[in-house]
Amino acid sequence: MEREAYDLMERQEATHWWFVARRKIVSALIAREVPLIASSRILEAGCGTGGNLDMLKSHGSVAAFEFDPDARFVAQTKSGLDILPGALPDCIDIEDAQFDMIAILDVLEHLDKDDASLETLKRKLKSDGSIIMTVPAVPWLWSDHDVIHHHKRRYTRHQLKSLLEKTGFKNIRVGYFNSFLFPLAVVDRALRAWGLRQGGTEGALNPRFNRLFERIFSLEATLIDKVRFPIGLSLYAVATK
Repeated sequence: MEREAYDLMERQEATHWWFVARRKIVSALIAREVPLIASSRILEAGCGTGGNLDMLKSHGSVAAFEFDPDARFVAQTKSGLDILPGALPDCIDIEDAQFDMIAILDVLEHLDKDDASLETLKRKLKSDGSIIMTVPAVPWLWSDHDVIHHHKRRYTRHQLKSLLEKTGFKNIRVGYFNSFLFPLAVVDRALRAWGLRQGGTEGALNPRFNRLFERIFSLEATLIDKVRFPIGLSLYAVATK
């Protein structure tokens, strides 16, 4: 990502509605889908500036790696963890078969070789280990946001499931989330396409709207095990080695 994108992440990930609600949803998915105990070993692949690490610590013993040195320093300072340098698919200095769960949260879309990256991560899992991931969904929603953040792609549910099958994962569960706000996103993308709204304003959200969007998005954490949303801005996947 651009340096500006990392800086924005650092400023926003503690309070911005998207980061706050996504953590709640991922935590709910882990509790539902991945049987972990306090001693379970968790790896976050591409931890950025560390916004997910405290949430992951509530589920087990956490390690992480990050490619960007400045983001790695911030994550290490926030978390107190020794964040390892690393880049997928080839530059990961971590022994195989070490982890009960790997989390790769909105990282896969940045990688040129998403299939080879998943194969690398699979090797780091124990024989009964699980992977949990989130990615941006719906390719026709591609916008300047994706360009700024150096996304290579947005996924369909079928594409994500097929990718996991191709790389040898089993017991694959894939679903949409960030669904309640999907209509607003469609309108936003349309206004940008027609030149009626400028992009790059992600840091200027009114606090009242931030609280409102957080409450709406966070509702999905209570529904993720009850409702299969037909579409959403994001996809999650959980699978086993």
